[in-house]
Amino acid sequence: MTKTIDITELCLRDAHQSLLATRMALADMVPACADIDQAGYWSVECWGGATFDACIRFLNEDPWERLRVFRKLLPNSRLQMLLRGQNLLGYRHYEDGVVDRFVDKAAENGMDVFRVFDALNDIRNIRHSVQAVRRNGKHAQGTICYTVSPLHTTETFVAMAEQLVDLGCDSICLKDMAALLKPQPAYDIVKGIKTRCGEGVRIHVHTHATTGVTLVSLMKAIEAGADCVDTAISSLSLGPGHNPTESLVAMLDGTGYEARLNKACLHRIKDHFAALRPRYQAFMSNIHGVETDIFDSQIPGGMISNMESQLKQQKAEDRLDEVLVEVPRVREDAGFPPLVTPSSQIVGTQAVFNVLMGRYKVMSSEFADLMLGYYGQAPGERDPAVLALAEQHAHKPPIEQRPADLLQPEWGALQAAATALPGCDGSEEDVLTYAMFPQVAPGFFASRALGPKNLGVDPAPPAVPAGSPVGEAAPLRSPITYDVKLNGRSHRVSVTPVSE
Repeated sequence: MTKTIDITELCLRDAHQSLLATRMALADMVPACADIDQAGYWSVECWGGATFDACIRFLNEDPWERLRVFRKLLPNSRLQMLLRGQNLLGYRHYEDGVVDRFVDKAAENGMDVFRVFDALNDIRNIRHSVQAVRRNGKHAQGTICYTVSPLHTTETFVAMAEQLVDLGCDSICLKDMAALLKPQPAYDIVKGIKTRCGEGVRIHVHTHATTGVTLVSLMKAIEAGADCVDTAISSLSLGPGHNPTESLVAMLDGTGYEARLNKACLHRIKDHFAALRPRYQAFMSNIHGVETDIFDSQIPGGMISNMESQLKQQKAEDRLDEVLVEVPRVREDAGFPPLVTPSSQIVGTQAVFNVLMGRYKVMSSEFADLMLGYYGQAPGERDPAVLALAEQHAHKPPIEQRPADLLQPEWGALQAAATALPGCDGSEEDVLTYAMFPQVAPGFFASRALGPKNLGVDPAPPAVPAGSPVGEAAPLRSPITYDVKLNGRSHRVSVTPVSE
């Protein structure tokens, strides 16, 4: 008997985030929506991740309006988003009341499936978001961030899946951000979850194509019982992006599995984005082929390019190899966190500091907070000496409790600050936009009436400077500048965080 394998299509979110620095305008996606809606996908990922930030920072688009448009144009599709747990779509933890309001409004505006993850795989940072999704009657997908370390084993991932099932998650996603998931671990983890949690537990697998092995990994995951896999239409696939939808469909021929997608719709979707892609050349990733070095460094390509940019600012481009050696050491000191937003930025920046100025002679506030538990519980033990330095730097003690438990209610203050801004319409959506990006939202509110900017048809789109981070980890925040002193000399270091 043939088993149907469901497909989540990524072309409206993660595909262009990974390949085109999240710059694709809504106007360029709208013409493909009718075919996407009729193609037969299980879900269509179209919101969350870095798209919210890119909309207001670069495209002058209201991200809430983007969601409403997708809801109208994709009436037969489950809409899916990526949510960073207690961080929502921002870069800090929010108190539970803000989390509730964000999920409520996302559901109200049309979201169906919420893929919820935490950078440290700390279940405590996922719990409240999952509860909010379920309270709205929507699909809560609990997420395991896949990584490789001495502490991360099939057993630890299966144990986390059990915890997510206990939270009441409707499905489990095994999320491989850096294309590290090789075929055998893919099989073992999916089989382990099915065995431990029951065949009825729904499992989705998300991976990137960067290392060249993960289409095989998806096949092995399917053989182990995966119910759904993520792919991107072929004209927005490969490189630091994802495996092609059409290739996955063809691969299943004769295997006892099938993806029941409309091939005519797929062909039209492919042609649409193939015609668009050259217009976004200025934002295209520099990774065009396969990068197997990631298996050794475990550093995603976008993270490497961000570190290159930091080193270039300090006229120290020749020290990249030292930084690549230092990143795994910093990660071990911090208890082997997965390298995904925001831990990847924090670990990478600290590695640059260590190489340029000496190990932990200078420490970023974010790294101190990571060491001290203010982002959550790391998978492993943190180096005691580095922990002591972090405590000295931050002038506060390490914590064991859930970080959000330390936060006071903040909705009233956010509402007052947002509604005082010119152009803010006073809606909860606008207040949430301000809450996510308080430095960017004022400019967006002030310019919103001018309408969206379609960078893909701009006659002279701004060029991406050499060495700038692109793709999955495109720069989506203003640079943070640190003034640091070392041996009596002052150094100014500018760091641009990047995003999943």
